[in-house]
Amino acid sequence: MVGYFNYKKDICPNQEIMLRTNNAFLSFIEQLYNNQHHKEDILLKEYSREQLLLRQGERPAKVFMIKEGITTVDINEDDDRRFIVEFLGKGESLGEIEIVKNVTCLCNVRALTPVKVYAISIPYFVSLLEKDLSFNRFLLETFATRIINTSARASFQQLHTVEHSLTRLLELLKVQEMTISKEDMAAYLGITIRSLNRTLKKLKA
Repeated sequence: MVGYFNYKKDICPNQEIMLRTNNAFLSFIEQLYNNQHHKEDILLKEYSREQLLLRQGERPAKVFMIKEGITTVDINEDDDRRFIVEFLGKGESLGEIEIVKNVTCLCNVRALTPVKVYAISIPYFVSLLEKDLSFNRFLLETFATRIINTSARASFQQLHTVEHSLTRLLELLKVQEMTISKEDMAAYLGITIRSLNRTLKKLKA
């Protein structure tokens, strides 16, 4: 049975790289939702914890914008290993890269908490790409921010110990009042459960 862990120490003020949000983009999509002429263009949907929004290797049926909650983005490797790439919060879009590139989903996206999303139909998403300059600016900013944050995370993991990375993850969980499985924690840090348990013991010492 997978264990769970709650962190009870002081919180860290710097969580922006570990949990991405985009309030400006969310506000823009909310305006589109409230003003839409065809109600099927953007729907409001809910997902329970652990439910998949996107499945690796399958084509997305919608493009999603997270309204509330937190998701994990993870990749399954051929050797059955699983890596959590990032955590996405409100205002982050899902499935847009796959529609732009016309490919299957690169990752799994799973609800870490109960999640509400705006589900954008693919024809409407494509029409926004073709006609709405503001939408394209938000999308370009999103892509640029993801590249920057991915590079920052890679650099952070190169420069800091597993203990430091785990401490920051635990602090994020406390800030967001969340619990995740040790399996997910290990998948995010890129270590085994055994290594995670050893590191947790060091932090408690």
